Amino acid sequence: MAMATDETSPGSPSFSPRRTLSRLGPTGSLAFLLAILIAVPILAVFVQSFASTGDLWRHMAQTVLSDYVANTLILLGIVGVVTLVTGAACAWTVTMHDFRGRKTLQWLLLLPLAMPAYVMAYTYTDFLQFAGPVQTWLRSVTGWRHGQYWFPEIRSAWGAGLVLSSVLYPYVYVLARAAFLEQSVCVLEASRTLGCTAFGAFRRVALPLARPALVAGVGYALMETLADFGAVNYFGINTFTVGIYRTWFALHSPTAAAQLAAVLLLFVLVLVVLERVSRGKMRFHQTTSRYRALPAPRLSPRGTAVAWAVCLTPIVFGFLLPGGVLIRMVMRGGTELSMERFLDLVRNTVILGGSGALLVVGTALLVIHGVRHDRTKLAAGAVRLASLGYATPGTVIAVGILIAVGLLHEWVGLSVGMILGSTIVGVLYGYLIRFFVVAYGPLESGFAKIGPNLEGAARSLGHSPFQVLRRVHLPLLRPSLLSAAMLVFVDIGKELPATMILRPFNFDTLAIEAFRMASTERLDDAALPALVIVLVGLLPVVYLSRTIASSRPGHSN
Repeated sequence: MAMATDETSPGSPSFSPRRTLSRLGPTGSLAFLLAILIAVPILAVFVQSFASTGDLWRHMAQTVLSDYVANTLILLGIVGVVTLVTGAACAWTVTMHDFRGRKTLQWLLLLPLAMPAYVMAYTYTDFLQFAGPVQTWLRSVTGWRHGQYWFPEIRSAWGAGLVLSSVLYPYVYVLARAAFLEQSVCVLEASRTLGCTAFGAFRRVALPLARPALVAGVGYALMETLADFGAVNYFGINTFTVGIYRTWFALHSPTAAAQLAAVLLLFVLVLVVLERVSRGKMRFHQTTSRYRALPAPRLSPRGTAVAWAVCLTPIVFGFLLPGGVLIRMVMRGGTELSMERFLDLVRNTVILGGSGALLVVGTALLVIHGVRHDRTKLAAGAVRLASLGYATPGTVIAVGILIAVGLLHEWVGLSVGMILGSTIVGVLYGYLIRFFVVAYGPLESGFAKIGPNLEGAARSLGHSPFQVLRRVHLPLLRPSLLSAAMLVFVDIGKELPATMILRPFNFDTLAIEAFRMASTERLDDAALPALVIVLVGLLPVVYLSRTIASSRPGHSN
């Protein structure tokens, strides 16, 4: 007997889009249409990339394209290796060992998540430049003068890679620690009885079990590296995001910008596919559901010192040092930012963050509810396509929206430029595409905890799907809704390229102000808005520190 949710394949003679949509039902149709709306700018980039640019693309291929590819690959290599080693080592240290200060380090290791990469770039430039405290101290101690000594240049590919790694390693740390917490003691004890040392158990048992989480964490870090614009642009590193911005605004060629964006999207798709293939080809699982307290041997004073050195190093370079530099720059004074201007920046940031959080969380809620209720492959496939937005750089999303506006006007005569072009609506649309997955993840987890019996009981009483959502799901999803809204709000506050391209004239945020001041080497003026962004970014750190420790089945760490 055929299932009600079976769909006719697109290649069959009886396939009809209208008939297929009619099978979705009202909630499934709404989820499908919202998901397609999110994916439109991404699809528009690929459509526009097939247009002709004359000799411009050939010129770019002969001059700058190789630099874009090489620099992007170098950054991916540095970030991939450093985040993997740092995140896995710190996660294993604080999870599988007992030493004084372990619980403090567990949440301190999350602090770099609050530090945007472009803020790190500004602070380290001020700290390591010729007039900065490090080189000034070095000259005072040695008596050297300019040109008499060599000092590493922070504005380089390796500098950008280390700066990005210092704020992105928590992606690996968070997932690796959750994976280590979920592992069974029985498996680890069995490896020790077979003669494995502590390091051998880590290498031969714990790492393979945590491999999917490590791969996913590194994948997130690499996607954020591809999406970064502020840090690499400030350091003068020619990557695809910088090239797309320059091609659009300096060369005034939307088609060439779309072609660069399409190449960058191919990088993103390759990372997504590799991450899924890697997890699919090698599967590791434990064969027992027995969970006890993880074996955490008490470290000696020497071992405690090593553990602190391992964990404190990324904390110092990823948060404490740049945070101290920001405070020093603010206390140093001399800023030209007036209180009225500062309050305007805060107000604009709060308006965009609050409105964007409501839009993104509300859309994600409707999409998940529709897919959960109708359970059709068409809606689920559209959601997977829309999920690519998080892996898509904000520059590409902004370019895609502007291209989609032009294509709609050219193809069907629909003029939406007044709505999406340089307006708040356009900025919010970009946020919806960029951060849809940020809200989708917590809400999907929240829905998974709601048993189907509750929904079935409500439906048996005559409630419609939307009444079930309002009267049953929303009260139970309140914690997930709040956490999703908080995460989206913080991410919007840190977002730079999409806001900078799509915003209305003279509508600046804290991120844009910090970028503008730093771009003109007024680092002291950039310090205050950057510091506020960092302080607001501490909110999800508190949330993560509370949820990760309780993620182990049957155990609260």
